[in-house]
Amino acid sequence: VQLVESGGGLVQPRCSLILSCAVTGSILSLNAIGWYRQASGKQRQLVASITRGGNINAADSVNGRFTISRDNPKNTVYLQMNSLKPEDTAIYYCYADYGIHYWGKGTAVTVSS
Repeated sequence: VQLVESGGGLVQPRCSLILSCAVTGSILSLNAIGWYRQASGKQRQLVASITRGGNINAADSVNGRFTISRDNPKNTVYLQMNSLKPEDTAIYYCYADYGIHYWGKGTAVTVSS
């Protein structure tokens, strides 16, 4: 299983970005899929995840601003990020839980004026 993230970049505060994670396996068979992020000098933390049944878990810091969604036929999961803040600056990693966790290589998001 391979996960390939895309969509990161440099944006100004209050702007939006959408991240994509394309999975080589079927996302219908996984337990959960989602996004973590790791800021410089900090531990990796969960941003948002969605289970096979469609239950969503999101960090308090992004609730109301970020939305996770998935396109099953395309085996792709998205992270719509609105009202970005400088503290959202991090490397964003996609993960897929098939009983074993698989990780992408990450995509960098920088929020700065």
